[in-house]
Amino acid sequence: MFKPHVTVATLVHAQDKFLVVEETINGKALWNQPAGHLEADETLVQAAKRELWEETGIDAQPQHFIRLHQWIAPDRTPFLRFLFVIELNEMCAAEPHDDDIDRCLWVTAEEILNSPNLRSPLVAESIRCYQTGSRLPLDVISEFNWPFTEGVNGGGA
Repeated sequence: MFKPHVTVATLVHAQDKFLVVEETINGKALWNQPAGHLEADETLVQAAKRELWEETGIDAQPQHFIRLHQWIAPDRTPFLRFLFVIELNEMCAAEPHDDDIDRCLWVTAEEILNSPNLRSPLVAESIRCYQTGSRLPLDVISEFNWPFTEGVNGGGA
């Protein structure tokens, strides 16, 4: 049975810049969007919010869904990566709570698109998807009869 890794990523955009997280992997500083794996008891939006807080200290919920990428990494690991966006009026301070993240940086789209130190090609592809203007409402990926949602068994919304 095919079992891809399910991950979430969030583009955080403000004042023509994007927030990236920098982590050191195999001695090299690499950039990524705030991103990580879906946990068993959370929705995709909850996972995106949790990863954003862990990696940047920003407590915000995604505003829109941009794209689902099905991807096979160079090591042959399959992924389904759900991409979200948060638009902020101003750049804010970001401080990682995850020890794997070295720092957070506000950078331009061009800096990301031309960077030699991206964690994966999906980092740049996410910027290209954002630039197309595609924004979908979060309910296109909503949960159904979710056992962790209040009111599921009581006929509530």
